[in-house]
Amino acid sequence: MPEVILNGPEGRIECKYAQGTENGCPVAMILHPEPYQGGSMNNKVTFSLYQEFKIRGFSVLRFNFRGVGRSQGSFDGGEGELSDAAAVLDWLQSQNLYSKYTFIAGFSFGSWIGMQLMMRRPEIEGFISISPPADKFDFSFLAPCPASGLIIHGRKNKRVPYENVEKIVDRLSIQKDVEIDLEFVNEADHIFNDHHIELMDIVKKYLDNRFQLESLN
Repeated sequence: MPEVILNGPEGRIECKYAQGTENGCPVAMILHPEPYQGGSMNNKVTFSLYQEFKIRGFSVLRFNFRGVGRSQGSFDGGEGELSDAAAVLDWLQSQNLYSKYTFIAGFSFGSWIGMQLMMRRPEIEGFISISPPADKFDFSFLAPCPASGLIIHGRKNKRVPYENVEKIVDRLSIQKDVEIDLEFVNEADHIFNDHHIELMDIVKKYLDNRFQLESLN
């Protein structure tokens, strides 16, 4: 799990990177939760997503947004963090020039940044969004959504009522040829305390189905 230090818009960006073993392997970038609430690339969910893509043979990278860990700069409310993500994705793709597939996965604040990046980067063909923070951030930019993906949310999430997430999915699902899977974990809160295994089981099942379909096309 080598450490990579990149030169980002505000200076150093601290990353962890695993190179896939096959030529043309898919790539994935993982985005962590709110920095101002202690989120980092070592968050349990972020780390588990990284490991899952690594096991599947992806070239996968997770990183610290500006001001977190050894990454330079300070929290910018989203705009700067989006620039960080774009710079990191540029580097990831430069290391995998013949990759056939680009995936993005984000948790809470990371899901908001990741989905904004997806709207700007047509090469992103799939996403996983966990606990999208629709209480604090505007997701209206997603209409129409350019890629199919998975949204996972806890029904006991007191911060973001599940009805808010259903509205996001309804808006996204209007787009032709885009499928948005919505999965709820009934007893889970925003950070999936005590429900981590259930969360990752949903992720694994989705990726199994998604890439089985891809191989058939």
